[in-house]
Amino acid sequence: MVPLPDVPSDTLKFWLSQEHHHYLRPEDRDFPAPLKEINSAPVHLYLTGHLSLLQRPMLAIVGSRRASTQGILNATAFARALSQEGLTIISGLAIGIDAAAHRGAMEGNGQTVAVMATGIDRLYPSDNQALAQQIAKQGLILSEFDFGTPARPWHFPHRNRLIAHLSLGCLVVEATLDSGSLITAQLALDQGKEVFAIPGSIHNPLSRGCHQLIREGAKLVENIADILNELPEPNGKTGENPASPQENFPLESTHPTFPSVECLRLWQNMGELPMTLDRLAKQSNLTVSQVALMLTSLELAGHVAWISGGRVQRLVHSPPGFP
Repeated sequence: MVPLPDVPSDTLKFWLSQEHHHYLRPEDRDFPAPLKEINSAPVHLYLTGHLSLLQRPMLAIVGSRRASTQGILNATAFARALSQEGLTIISGLAIGIDAAAHRGAMEGNGQTVAVMATGIDRLYPSDNQALAQQIAKQGLILSEFDFGTPARPWHFPHRNRLIAHLSLGCLVVEATLDSGSLITAQLALDQGKEVFAIPGSIHNPLSRGCHQLIREGAKLVENIADILNELPEPNGKTGENPASPQENFPLESTHPTFPSVECLRLWQNMGELPMTLDRLAKQSNLTVSQVALMLTSLELAGHVAWISGGRVQRLVHSPPGFP
């Protein structure tokens, strides 16, 4: 007999009367099967959003709360690109890498799952209020904790175990050696799941956790193909390289290997000669931060590369019909 939640029944009934609010126990059809396999399996889940996402293939993207600017750009770009390949991005709704991953996924196909370390009615951190509201509309938020449960240090490992069990694998973007995101990665490794890590500077403490994971067998990641090749595709096929460019691709629609029409336009504006970020921003009538984010997405998709002198080079494997 699964225990009932430690909340008044009237409170639960009122909460469930609101749109897209759900409550699941292990015997319910929609309760995620992977969570039933945990030794200390959750006795129930509170959920807000689209319940169908629990049946989608998920990839965890996690990392430091105190992320660098480049880490935020990487998390956003990877989440966007991977969501466009059919993966639902799952993370912990923390500031930093988690929040960037959720935002990137919603920029891609809108599918993201957030796992909370508090009661579902007690958002932590409060800075992510607007983000949580957006996820509730476009994705799914879930918690195993009862209403009113505040954030406690020991709740975060509990949250991390749900993330690890619900996902096909885990990408760590940035992490110090004592980062909680390494707990998620270790839990994924313990289950025989794929763990991926983005390398960084040897002088950056935020890279050391990723480097440690790579030493221990995590896959070094430079682009989304490094991840997709190791995971089963959403249709059940073995992972392969992302689709090759198609002919007669119109500018007004999104090319299969370009993150967005804006990225394609920027790529076309680059020409054959390398140029600096500032020059490209001026030439494109965009801000430096806008161009930096798009270049990160283009680099992950294999369309540009950084070279000496802080310059970026358009790669030559252009789509048929383009210069």
